Amino acid sequence: MTLFQLLIVAIVQGVTEFLPVSSSGHLILLPALTGTQDQGLAIDVAVHVGTLLAVIIYFWTDVRIAAGGVKRLVRGRIDTPGAFLALCLIIATIPALIVGFAIKVTGFDEAMRSVAIIGWTMLIFGLVLFWADRFGATTRMAKEWTLKHAAIMGMAQCLALIPGTSRSGITITAARQLGYGREGAAKLAMLMSIPVILASGAVLSLDIVGQANWALARDAGIAAAFAFAAALAALVLMMRLLRSVSFTPYVIYRVIFGIGLLIWAYT
Repeated sequence: MTLFQLLIVAIVQGVTEFLPVSSSGHLILLPALTGTQDQGLAIDVAVHVGTLLAVIIYFWTDVRIAAGGVKRLVRGRIDTPGAFLALCLIIATIPALIVGFAIKVTGFDEAMRSVAIIGWTMLIFGLVLFWADRFGATTRMAKEWTLKHAAIMGMAQCLALIPGTSRSGITITAARQLGYGREGAAKLAMLMSIPVILASGAVLSLDIVGQANWALARDAGIAAAFAFAAALAALVLMMRLLRSVSFTPYVIYRVIFGIGLLIWAYT
């Protein structure tokens, strides 16, 4: 791939991974919309690594606390905030791992990569996000996360396995409906992304074992760096904007994009 193509793929992944607009949907559509070649699994893994590093750095304090809590969990103790946070993240991740594995082994993941499906999910879940954000309460903060709410958000996260839904979008939607404020909902959604990105990156890595070469490794490194920069910038911008702006701008984008995709798919 050319440097420009790597830059486009990395920016699209980096920006859309954490904004509630669906990174998978954009990456699937990118070759068709731009007339370029598919980026391939190796580049997909690379941009996932880049976005993973971005969210870890941005939420480093929480990540460090949760990582320390894992040690307590291994010893069978849930006696610190870190251990409880780690347990919540584990519970929130399990549903997506189970459903994702089932989709992978049955081959349904390929069947869902259509323009029509992405168009419908963009539109429908964009409107659901608007409804939850408009009418959801704002009485809870991220530090008040419970095991029950982690399980509910984890089950909602399974819907993101359908391209176009948006992992961050559907988890933010669930959090807003549960009464978490915008910043708190976004923070929980971002923390939930860490184990999921790790798992998806590991699965993709297994698919490309033995296929790597120096040229591909160089391209992957470049893509990871670009994705990291784009993801970190998107995170900083979104978290700042949420102090004064709702999720409506993302909803408007999803609705317009979704309608455009549906027109394209059915005509």
